[in-house]
Amino acid sequence: MKYTFCTLFDKNYLYKGLALHDSLSAHCEAFTLWILCMDDTTFTVLSKLKLPNTRLIPLERFEDDALRGVRQNRTLAEYCWTCTAPLLLHVMEREPQAGCIAYLDADLFFFNDPQPIYDELADNSILIIPHRFSPEYQAWEQTSGIYNVSMIVFRDDRAGRECLNWWKAQCLAACYLDPATGQCGDQKYLDDWTIRFRNVSVLQHKGGGLAPWNISNYDLHASADSTWVNDDELIFYHFHSLQIVNRQILGLRPYLASKGYKFTQQQRRLVYAPYARALGNAIQRAGQAHYGFAHGYAPFHWRDVLRAFRLGNLVLA
Repeated sequence: MKYTFCTLFDKNYLYKGLALHDSLSAHCEAFTLWILCMDDTTFTVLSKLKLPNTRLIPLERFEDDALRGVRQNRTLAEYCWTCTAPLLLHVMEREPQAGCIAYLDADLFFFNDPQPIYDELADNSILIIPHRFSPEYQAWEQTSGIYNVSMIVFRDDRAGRECLNWWKAQCLAACYLDPATGQCGDQKYLDDWTIRFRNVSVLQHKGGGLAPWNISNYDLHASADSTWVNDDELIFYHFHSLQIVNRQILGLRPYLASKGYKFTQQQRRLVYAPYARALGNAIQRAGQAHYGFAHGYAPFHWRDVLRAFRLGNLVLA
């Protein structure tokens, strides 16, 4: 199967976006990854790197009047969330032969071919992935929603486009992070999709959507050639809140911005260590492509990260 994916990120997520691409290259025989570049630096670096199987979208060629009209009143994160549905529609228009388009968050990393996810989509039009919060985080469902937008698949058909156009309109109207009013960016809108829209699949495979908020639900173990989540192979992991603290340890020791997450040595070894190596490789390549990344350019707000997450950080050697 040839996959069509899309993602978006700015210079702050550049390393993670490169690691995502590398993981797709390792596990997908044929794919196209469309990347919406949220700033000029991202477009410049990716243009120089000439990543295989990618299509770059400069922000100025993507925005329409509606998006430009809301951008000035939203934070960067809020604006990125606002762009998710329009990006999927943008790719559908430009790759009509694809059939299915999947949006991927830039901080995902694939450990296996995503084919089992598409097997569950089957003949349906939309596939969404539940958070599956572990008991200690179950209360987050009230503010973060039942489903996570990390990966979401749409078939280019009537039902898929109906959902996408509705989602786009909702996000243009309101796409904020405000738990008091039930807003969680583009995400809470998914809560009633199984009722609101036709042909919606909810992923059951435990290896899709593994994340810090649910990893403690499962037995993680390795075989000779794969990592397993109970009886399912690990497909992708969502590296939520992972931050890189300073230039001296970029390639070796990413820190997890603590949300109270706790990890076993097995989880660190099987999930976080491979990602740390991928980030190290991404950092080296970005430095070779862009003078600023090689000579002290810091796309991360180091002081803010250290201040906010001083206690409980996870150090990955």
